[in-house]
Amino acid sequence: MNTTAAQFPYPWQRCKIIHLVRHGQAMHNVEGDKNREALLSPHLFDAELSPLGLQQVDKLRKDVHASGLLKRIELVVTSPLYRAMQTAIGAFGSDHESRADGKFSAISALYCPQIMAVELCRDRLGVRPSDMRRRMDGEDDSMWNPDVREPEEEISARMIQFMKWLWTRPEQEIVIVSHGIILQHILYVLGNDCDPTAPSALCKRFDNCELRSVVIVDKSLMGKDSVLCSPRDVAKENVLRKEVSN
Repeated sequence: MNTTAAQFPYPWQRCKIIHLVRHGQAMHNVEGDKNREALLSPHLFDAELSPLGLQQVDKLRKDVHASGLLKRIELVVTSPLYRAMQTAIGAFGSDHESRADGKFSAISALYCPQIMAVELCRDRLGVRPSDMRRRMDGEDDSMWNPDVREPEEEISARMIQFMKWLWTRPEQEIVIVSHGIILQHILYVLGNDCDPTAPSALCKRFDNCELRSVVIVDKSLMGKDSVLCSPRDVAKENVLRKEVSN
């Protein structure tokens, strides 16, 4: 065992590697860039990926295969909105499930990491039809309110709940496929206990299909909240993990 690796101050059991992915470009992004009022159109209900978005997902899939990342992922958590599920399955699902038209069949656990849709990490709630999800397991979307847009304070509170849930999961390397504002709020929550320069660098706006990786540490047993390691710690952690295993 390399003695340098032993200097990492937290046991691996208290750490998780989180890969944050924003969905590919969707039709509401296209229409919203032309006219913000278009986001209120019922024709954009639970917006699907655009042709460019499908290309972005295909590129991400090739990147995660080429880098070897797919082999390390233990769990993919996705927003239940269709554009996020298209991205999650298109990039991290099996070849059988990932089709060029962005449609998909039932998720198979045999040929890809487990993919789980979780309501807590869905897009900002209310008003815009593009952020209302279609029926799942026979249930309508009870969280979406046609008259009230979710305040950012409530988004932050929801992300605290989401991260608490994530810490209950046994997996250590996890992908979260969600929406730009949601991913930023996850990083805001995690960045409260790290270097002051880290949040500004990490919490900038996500591009479509951008993947951003962080290492988080659960320090609750030491009387502190979970912390977020700096981006360079992600690369360092990968090196350390390899050294520990040698």
